[in-house]
Amino acid sequence: MKKSARALAALLVAGLSLTACSSSGSGSGSGGSAEAGAPGAQALDQATGVTTVEFWHSMTGKNAEVLNGLVGQFNAAHQGKIEVKAQFQGKYDELVTKYKAAVQQKGTPALAQVYDIGTRFMIDSKQAVPAQAFADKDGYSLDDLDANIRNYYSVGGKLQSMPFNSSMPLLYLNSDAFKEAGLDPAQAPKDLDELGELAKTLTKKDADGKTVRYGFGAAIYGWFVEQLLAESGAMYCDNDNGRTDKAGKVVFDSAQGTRIVQWWADLVKGGYAVNTGRTTDDAQAAFKAGTVAMHLESTGVLRGYTEAAKFTVGTAAFPKVTAADQGGPVIGGASLWISGPGHSDAEKRAAWEFEKFVSAPEQQAVWHTGTGYFPVNKKSLDDPKDKEWVAKYPQFQTAIDQLKATKPTPATAGCLLGVMPQARKGVETAIEQTIAGTKPAQQALADAAKELQPAIESYNSSVG
Repeated sequence: MKKSARALAALLVAGLSLTACSSSGSGSGSGGSAEAGAPGAQALDQATGVTTVEFWHSMTGKNAEVLNGLVGQFNAAHQGKIEVKAQFQGKYDELVTKYKAAVQQKGTPALAQVYDIGTRFMIDSKQAVPAQAFADKDGYSLDDLDANIRNYYSVGGKLQSMPFNSSMPLLYLNSDAFKEAGLDPAQAPKDLDELGELAKTLTKKDADGKTVRYGFGAAIYGWFVEQLLAESGAMYCDNDNGRTDKAGKVVFDSAQGTRIVQWWADLVKGGYAVNTGRTTDDAQAAFKAGTVAMHLESTGVLRGYTEAAKFTVGTAAFPKVTAADQGGPVIGGASLWISGPGHSDAEKRAAWEFEKFVSAPEQQAVWHTGTGYFPVNKKSLDDPKDKEWVAKYPQFQTAIDQLKATKPTPATAGCLLGVMPQARKGVETAIEQTIAGTKPAQQALADAAKELQPAIESYNSSVG
């Protein structure tokens, strides 16, 4: 997902003008022209034969297996009426690139799974029929969707897409390492200062002075900085994180952003944090091998960690920048978007029926327990099978408690930015520069923001 993000950002900036112009009507930043295109249930009643829904997704492995199971269940229940055809399109950024090309060729899929930071692009493409339009048409309540998850995918109070696979960050702990160092893993660090001090205690060297366990380690991934800014209640971009108007600039070079990046670099330079680079797999491998005692990652890896690690895996809430901060995490993952132009009313309606199906409590419980993604439907957590799963993996309760404690705000909604993949890469470069000592954190972040500005202006200009 991260390797080709810069190329993706450049492609979107270059081509979005054509993309936006290819749809009919005019649109606003809060939903586009397709809102009137939400057909009622009669669209399927009036259709002849089987209505086929082409569904593009990015799930692999176990996730794909569970998804295909849900698709099969839906198709069986609608046999002779609707058939959803799930088609893997590569990683998230590859799917969005293909979607953009499909817009220009007037051949979009009826339904597409798009990652969180593709939200601004999908709105600006003016291809999607907002989920809110269907809900309003049916009088369908969206109240069962988790408030924070719904917050991310809403603009102007209107739900743009149906949340599907949601994740959030956690602090992972090697509980055995804590106990070996005379520490209580139940007393996890609550802010960066505490985490830094514990990292020093948890760092272990052998008789030759070689470090055999680092106190802290995480991939150099811009998403973690986004999370820490949100935890501090700070914005990542202007205009309330692009929620009250299009974001015109990033503001991650704030005092909070500087503190986060400098803290990270200081731990690495002090020998208390390992630098595994940007490759997520390398950072995950270090934690699973027991060479890192504290680790930042998504809820999506929890099940894999508990099964692979030869130590007791603990979890704690993602740390605040300072203990007094009142923010919270930003949802990650992806949501489902229904395409409007070029699709029949029956196709659009069938796609909506599938969205309702996979976001319902029972299906989200299956999805949650089968993949480890956070259920988007609050009622899923009351499902007996889901309760049994959480009992088996009690570490996941941390994620439940963390999300419940988070108040939906512009900070915790995350930044809507057309060139968000490029912004993440800029922050990652700033972290690397600070670790290397070529620039102090404030300058590195300020330079990243400055370098990003032309891309932001070009994107915003292309979509009007």
